[in-house]
Amino acid sequence: MHFTLRQLEIFAAIARHGSVSGAAGAVALTQSAASTALSELERQTGQRLFDRVGKSLRLNELGRNLLPKAVELLDRAAEIDDLLQGHEAVGNLNIGATLTIGNYLATLIVAEFLQRHPQARVRLEVRNTATLLDALAAHEVDLGLVEGDCRHPELAVEPWIDDELAVFCAPAHPLAGKKVALTRLLKESWILREPGSGTRETFDYAFRHHLPAVHVRLELEHTEAIKRAVESGLGLGCISRLALRDAFRRGSLAEVKTPELDLRRTFNFVWHRDKFHGAGLRAFLALCREFSAGAATSDEIALPRVP
Repeated sequence: MHFTLRQLEIFAAIARHGSVSGAAGAVALTQSAASTALSELERQTGQRLFDRVGKSLRLNELGRNLLPKAVELLDRAAEIDDLLQGHEAVGNLNIGATLTIGNYLATLIVAEFLQRHPQARVRLEVRNTATLLDALAAHEVDLGLVEGDCRHPELAVEPWIDDELAVFCAPAHPLAGKKVALTRLLKESWILREPGSGTRETFDYAFRHHLPAVHVRLELEHTEAIKRAVESGLGLGCISRLALRDAFRRGSLAEVKTPELDLRRTFNFVWHRDKFHGAGLRAFLALCREFSAGAATSDEIALPRVP
């Protein structure tokens, strides 16, 4: 063979970072050594894998075809290395989660996973849906826990558990606890997640015939910030019931009932279609399913109560 695993590791790192300098630190090499390794791989195979655009490197067609196969081979090699060293073959995992899942479920699942597999190493990245799907397509993340739809051609999707958004307001708001028609909702100001998030996509779809009439007063990237803004009386909010159940229980926020709106969606597992499912990834998926077992929707999952 005209390549080594180390050369493929450097190739994959450069593909992820878009430059030799960005990849060098990830593979614990100097920039010069990483550049030499890439040049040697291309010389030995007689193939160019990147187009040079200024100081950046972009995968050409051959490089794009090679990347998923190289990542799979590296994952399998890591699992073999763990077995030969007598370690539990769970290896390292890069997990990505969208914000609602990341803030309310993923951290608890990762903590339990590390308790059960103390030799494992897990990196958890919390991003909005659009950013996370791009990272999955680029093999930067092994598994995505994603709220909402995914229509990326290179990604595989498996449903996890149903979820539903809820409209909510401050307890003193005139609409608190009431059943409200859509026309009345259009008279209110809204505090919403940013475009590109799964929550905003579900909200926009529910209001798809009336979006020009929706008055968005404030857009925020974090659900807790939205809850605080709504609690202070700035307007109505719309986020997952999972993120609201403790606030509803305490009475710090109140639901606005909206029978005309369909705010249902699904939490999904997402991975690259060419992703190798090693022992660690299989164990993490099994734990996620165990975590939600017996719950029909995300807000029914048993979680520690927040005082």
